Amino acid sequence: MGTDSRAAKALLARARTLHLQTGNLLNWGRLRKKCPSTHSEELHDCIQKTLNEWSSQINADLVREFPDVLECTVSHAVEKINPDEREEMKVSAKLFIVGSNSSSSTRSAVDMACSVLGVAQLDSVIIASPPIEDGVNLSLEHLQPYWEELENLVQSKKIVAIGTSDLDKTQLEQLYQWAQVKPNSNQVNLASCCVMPPDLTAFAKQFDIQLLTHNDPKELLSEASFQEALQESIPDIQAQEWVPLWLLRYSVIVKSRGIIKSKGYILQAKRRGS
Repeated sequence: MGTDSRAAKALLARARTLHLQTGNLLNWGRLRKKCPSTHSEELHDCIQKTLNEWSSQINADLVREFPDVLECTVSHAVEKINPDEREEMKVSAKLFIVGSNSSSSTRSAVDMACSVLGVAQLDSVIIASPPIEDGVNLSLEHLQPYWEELENLVQSKKIVAIGTSDLDKTQLEQLYQWAQVKPNSNQVNLASCCVMPPDLTAFAKQFDIQLLTHNDPKELLSEASFQEALQESIPDIQAQEWVPLWLLRYSVIVKSRGIIKSKGYILQAKRRGS
């Protein structure tokens, strides 16, 4: 094992929380040699390379400190939005809850995204359906705690608009009727239905909800896939001790031209029992 890996292993053995952020993937240059075929493959590659890059930059002071929270990033790729250009940009995010039953993960993710991008608020946040047990259908009760936290973030002006992903007409209608801040969009995975369901289309049109499409897998990041990327990057680590809580994917688009200026991933993981 190289010196870099030994230092990274020592830090991860003591830390309780890991914050991983890729920075702007458009700035990765040599790190991004291939074009991944799926979102899952891109994410796995990003986690691995971010860990590798972070490991290679660990300094002696950090090892002496043994911080509880590790900030793992590709430093040269970090890019905040110029305040003078903020009005020209649309900052959107999709939040995936992975291993957390706590709605506070929602606030944590949004706060971190704002900090990373240097903005006061996000224009749009879509929340993917939270994880549920196999054989259980997603219900309003599963969504409510996360949606309430999103509503709080809208009211505190951290987010402008909030949306959902993969809700059918019944689920979307139940959320719409219950929610104080109504969903302004709902993503549909066309791989699973080929065309927009007519009842969903009619409901969305009636209540001015934008229907968008996506091609994310049902589980973009799992505990197992995160631990695999961790193990591959830092051999001999106790990867099974680490559990990803949430993943946020963001994009910054120039409104007038529809050009992607920045995109990346941010995730938080915790050591079991910490």
